[in-house]
Amino acid sequence: MVNRYAYARLQKLMGQFPCVAITGPRQVGKTTLARDVVDSLGVGAVYLDLELDRDRATLADPDLYFTEHPDQLIVLDEIHQVPEVFRTLRGHIDQRRRVGRRTGQFLVLGSASMDLLRQSSESLAGRIAYLELSPLLVNEIDDADVEKLWVRGGFPDSFLSPSDADSFEWREQFIRTYLQRDLAVLGPRIPAETMGRFWQMLAHNQGQLLNAARLATGLGVSGQTISRYLDTLVDLLLVRRLRPWAGNAEKRLVRSPKVYVRDSGVVHALLQIPDRETLLGHPVVGFSWEGFVIENILMTVDRSQDGYFYRTADGAELDLILPFGTREIWAIEVKRSISHPQPSKGFAYAAEDVKATRRIVIYPGTEKFKLDKKTEVMPLRPLVEELRKK
Repeated sequence: MVNRYAYARLQKLMGQFPCVAITGPRQVGKTTLARDVVDSLGVGAVYLDLELDRDRATLADPDLYFTEHPDQLIVLDEIHQVPEVFRTLRGHIDQRRRVGRRTGQFLVLGSASMDLLRQSSESLAGRIAYLELSPLLVNEIDDADVEKLWVRGGFPDSFLSPSDADSFEWREQFIRTYLQRDLAVLGPRIPAETMGRFWQMLAHNQGQLLNAARLATGLGVSGQTISRYLDTLVDLLLVRRLRPWAGNAEKRLVRSPKVYVRDSGVVHALLQIPDRETLLGHPVVGFSWEGFVIENILMTVDRSQDGYFYRTADGAELDLILPFGTREIWAIEVKRSISHPQPSKGFAYAAEDVKATRRIVIYPGTEKFKLDKKTEVMPLRPLVEELRKK
């Protein structure tokens, strides 16, 4: 399943920068995207999968290998396996620039943000662009499949499974693989059982304020250890930490972040929710829908665009704030109800607090309408399509 938007975005970045890094969790489609580029270039590209012993041996001397392929795009998949290669990339990028090849030299892929971004930011500043590849979003599927996307999540193999049971089994195996294999490679050494329990606790607390002390008590570890575990899952692009808006110094604002397991299908697998009917009767249903909506929105807006939530001690609250420079601030509330998508009283107060220029309620219906003079109600898909053009 080709992500056309990601492919177009990648082509644009490759035409602007000598090196592009594609990041994203495993199984999200990074390799498929890179293979599409390689196939389009034919002999103009070479591809190495650095999880394979054979390809790591091929790159044993990266300086020699890069010298032998001066006119080709070099694709390095799972580059976190050989992070030391970043030290060699810079010299070859600059050497190729001197002979007139300024863009489209290297494409690197990694299943985490931490080592990849740390290594590249130190050695390739000004020479590299980043593309975070997300699971499928609502504007990449048919309207009739939005609920299916919410229940199964956006990983292509999960979404496209022939049945809910097959999809659920795929997600369970995905979680098990991360815990048993990938954490040892991509993150600090944390016992798989402990990290599994922590990940599950985050799913139970989907969309709620981070309470590190309570999580620490539940796991029998320190608050500092909880921060380290959370940093790991954030760096692996599996969990999102949504920061509170801090633009109103006159209000007593909540300062703790909200935490979301980023893929709704993974949330449901962690909580042993196999299908839609079970989900609709589960206490997490509203928070799961909220996280699904927020993830779709934040993965659609420009990567330089930050999202926030807003909550005061007096109960004024916004699920999501999108500031566009200093002239536009969008206030967004997420509702699961189809028949009565009425925002809370705190929504209006909060929108006034942040001086929102637009007020939007997202709901799972199909119609767009005005709730009042200031507030729009709409499905998720039209908003995502609007943001993609913005």
